[in-house]
Amino acid sequence: MTGTSPRVAPDLIREHAPKLADLTDDVLFADVWERSELSPRERGLITVAALIALGRDAQLKSHMGRAMQNGVSRDELAEVATHLAFYAGWPAGMSAVNVLAAIEE
Repeated sequence: MTGTSPRVAPDLIREHAPKLADLTDDVLFADVWERSELSPRERGLITVAALIALGRDAQLKSHMGRAMQNGVSRDELAEVATHLAFYAGWPAGMSAVNVLAAIEE
């Protein structure tokens, strides 16, 4: 870690791409996620929607969890997946529900 921000990047990323891990911790989560123009809840919804639309399931589980920590309910995440099925494609919505179902309450 290059700054004083908390470690967010997984150890696997840190081991194989340490600069990417530092940027994740110091720029993405310590700067971008902390900007006041959007709340953490809003950022969570936006991030989840983008990951669903782009089919980035590998990152979706952790961001759904983060969204729930920031006040987004499971029902709201299910609604995001349902809504995006019409805009991003049925497989994207269905995959998102599978990811959501795998998250423990």
